[in-house]
Amino acid sequence: MDIEQIRTFLSVVANGSFLEAANRLYVTQSTVSTRIQRLESYLGVTLFVRNRSGATLTLPGQRFLRHAKSLLLTLEQARHDIGLPSRFRASITVGTRIALWEELLPRWVGDMRRQAPDISIRSQIGFEEDLMRAMIEGRMDVAIMYTPHHSPGLQIDHLFDETLALLTTDPDQPWPNDDYIYVDWGPAFYALHNSHYPDLESPAQVVNIGWLGVQLIISNGGSCFLPMRMAEPLIQAGKLFHVPGSPRFRLPTYMVFPRDSDSPVLQQVLDSLRLLGRQQKT
Repeated sequence: MDIEQIRTFLSVVANGSFLEAANRLYVTQSTVSTRIQRLESYLGVTLFVRNRSGATLTLPGQRFLRHAKSLLLTLEQARHDIGLPSRFRASITVGTRIALWEELLPRWVGDMRRQAPDISIRSQIGFEEDLMRAMIEGRMDVAIMYTPHHSPGLQIDHLFDETLALLTTDPDQPWPNDDYIYVDWGPAFYALHNSHYPDLESPAQVVNIGWLGVQLIISNGGSCFLPMRMAEPLIQAGKLFHVPGSPRFRLPTYMVFPRDSDSPVLQQVLDSLRLLGRQQKT
């Protein structure tokens, strides 16, 4: 098995055909077929069923898909680590929800680069399930998220609390209304939202990323819950307003990292993130 076989497998899955995968990979269709055949020979199973409509995964192929994604990420990360220029003493992989990259973590990365310019930082975005899987599989050194899941070998530390407020583009419009956008901030927010609005009908719009909620209400008008950290510049610019009488929700933010790691580089990163968390509390 090699990295090109894994890339080819994932391309066939994504495109649903050997021919389209060949076009996307800029190789011949026979090259794609050979790579898949060698991969199937190595695994001892048939991965695809080919027919006129394209290629579909067999049951073993479906099982291999999750591993293929992890293998590719691991190999890419290994190549990144091994190929680091000599001026770097180590690399670190940090993953978090996209909302936390808004203003907050880019500033932390800048501070970290100034404090430790000899550490290479790999930044990634994901949801809790993806981030936890990467931590469990050892493909990530530290992850920051709203709703982590406990797992052996991993430690979960509270970092700070987000304050979510209900913001609108038109404070004079009665709320709730059809322009409300539900942002899925995770299970903890879902529980708070339901307890405060048990009779609220399902919103006409639902998004899974706060940034997208902001773009939609700024473009089309409406309201949604946003972290004050993200909302304050828009409030100051007169683009968003608090919905009168609306509650504010506290959303804890956590960092997850290996429990027994003795890496001094990781410890330096964790200390820097804890400082960031203390600054958010003040």
